[in-house]
Amino acid sequence: MTPLVSVIIPTIHRAQLVLRALEGVFGQTMREIEAIVIVDGHDSATLQALGSIGDPRLRVKALSTGVGCAGARNVGVGEARGRWIAFLDDDDEWFPRKLEIQLQAAEQCPCPRPIMSCRLIARSEEGDLVWPRRTPAIDEPISEYLFCQRGVRGGDGLVLPSTVLTTKDLMLRVPFRADLPRHNDVDWLLRATAIEGVRVVFVADPEPWAIWHIEANRPRISNTSDWRYSLGWIEANRGLVTPRAYASFLMIWASSTAARGKSWKAFWLLPWEAFANGKPRPVDFLAHFLIWLVPRKIRSKISVLLDAIKRKTARKPVAPNRPSPKTIA
Repeated sequence: MTPLVSVIIPTIHRAQLVLRALEGVFGQTMREIEAIVIVDGHDSATLQALGSIGDPRLRVKALSTGVGCAGARNVGVGEARGRWIAFLDDDDEWFPRKLEIQLQAAEQCPCPRPIMSCRLIARSEEGDLVWPRRTPAIDEPISEYLFCQRGVRGGDGLVLPSTVLTTKDLMLRVPFRADLPRHNDVDWLLRATAIEGVRVVFVADPEPWAIWHIEANRPRISNTSDWRYSLGWIEANRGLVTPRAYASFLMIWASSTAARGKSWKAFWLLPWEAFANGKPRPVDFLAHFLIWLVPRKIRSKISVLLDAIKRKTARKPVAPNRPSPKTIA
């Protein structure tokens, strides 16, 4: 059977996490899929764990030398047999109908090369949040959707690799940049959506269809404090973002990175750079100050509390209370 969707999962030294991710893949309601796990370097423990899986839809590609997450995704695209490509990070999870819902929407989409996405549950020690809070407005530049928050709580605009479903031909035309250790996902989105006929499209169903684990108790690439790298990346890509998005990235994304490492020089430098070469908004300055003056855990707890109050007032189902996929599959 030729698969319709190829699911690509890069991993290294996280055997238990990738097994959990695969439970969500093989628990999907649509069956015409293959799971391609790229083991990014020498990792006998993960290879042994994967060898215990009897599902013939699993394919494992072990790389002799690590190429990084972006490079591993590109390898997976080259191995894929499906017309559609879906990505899943090894520490994230899917709910059973994720691919079914997205594929139905993609096949009905008038856009020739859609980048399908969906809402997710952002899960931390402080609680669960449903992100993104909104989907892109008509004709809204993708850089402003990703970087320009309308409020100060975060999660406004978001497209994660673990929510993406798109065509293989687009991935072959616009691969991830393997030389980028960080921001390679948004870098790919900016470059891909610059092509005619490519657009980010969210499924109409407002339910979250994935879980993004952002717990702080394990190392993650996004937990770095190297804000100068972020500054260099956005400067190099200024032609792909609007002046508003440039300023917001500096004062929210780069600022969060700098605050994590308590690099107080950035507290003054980043707003100055945003003002000199971008178009910062009042909400950017407010977010910048809150990032530095209010600890992340407190901001996260407040956000979870406010969302709970909003759901209770609206009398809507409490989506974050959905159990993990393996429990409900």
